[in-house]
Amino acid sequence: MKITAAITGVEGYVPPYVLTNQELETMVDTTDQWITERTGIKERHILREPGLATSDMAYEAVTRLLAKKNLAPNDIDIILVATTTPDMLFPSTAVILADKIGATNCWAYDISAACSGFLFALQNGASYIESGRAKKVLVVGADKMSSIIDYTDRNTCVIFGDGAGCVLLEPNTDGLGILDSQLRIDGAGRHYLHQKAGGSQKPATAETVANREHFVYQEGKTVFKFAVKNMADVSGQVMKRNHLTADDVAWLVPHQANLRIIDATREYVGLPAEKVMVNIQRYGNTTNGTIPLCLWEWEQRLKKGDNLILATFGGGFTWGAMYVKWAY
Repeated sequence: MKITAAITGVEGYVPPYVLTNQELETMVDTTDQWITERTGIKERHILREPGLATSDMAYEAVTRLLAKKNLAPNDIDIILVATTTPDMLFPSTAVILADKIGATNCWAYDISAACSGFLFALQNGASYIESGRAKKVLVVGADKMSSIIDYTDRNTCVIFGDGAGCVLLEPNTDGLGILDSQLRIDGAGRHYLHQKAGGSQKPATAETVANREHFVYQEGKTVFKFAVKNMADVSGQVMKRNHLTADDVAWLVPHQANLRIIDATREYVGLPAEKVMVNIQRYGNTTNGTIPLCLWEWEQRLKKGDNLILATFGGGFTWGAMYVKWAY
């Protein structure tokens, strides 16, 4: 009897403060029209409280999911946290999160694959379920992108927001859950989207701070071109490999990086707009939070047996698509 990893619960959290395009107009040389036309974003949520970090948003999402599923923290076997903005370089945010929720019976680690991290973490989690090594795996996607955004750079500061989402993976023998994925990387893409300083190649110094090198650096046009092609390609490949037509797919769940990238992916696989989860207008790009936040918002509209295509693209470059048959 084949065991698959099914998503059996989902939850999300965004901090209360909302940064609108109108407020950004007072901070940098931009307009609501310029932002909306190029990205589709109207507002994004920002974690403003001093001392709060990625793990604090993850904590909110995870504790709500545990309550919803009537689970104790020690019921969890493994916690995987996909993040680009860890609380610290070490220890991992997953370990910090486990401590904050009181999970002492699990092991945990972070996955770093930029915006594709949540999908990479889902595939990792699925492998533990499929092998029988774990019964309950918590997969979290969370980022405090505001901590690495230069709010004097109008090309990047309008894009990103803060947020967290999580799913519970459990074994399934009815053919539901994560059924296929295609995950890809191209390390040459690192030149076009990265954080210049703060790692072992270029440790923090007074000079790197003065030069504003601890923020997101992006060559937008190059990233856009790669994202459009590759996110669409892998989505099409996964559909073709599993003999899925546009009629068979209930929902496309794309990474919320840019509305034009989402539309290009949708058109490539032949799906109508009403079959695509889009909330970028309210949350912006929350990096690892985008896909679980979509699943959380659409949870009540998902039906058992629905075919979902999850698709993502991130710095690295990293990208991928996943075929999920909804389990509840």
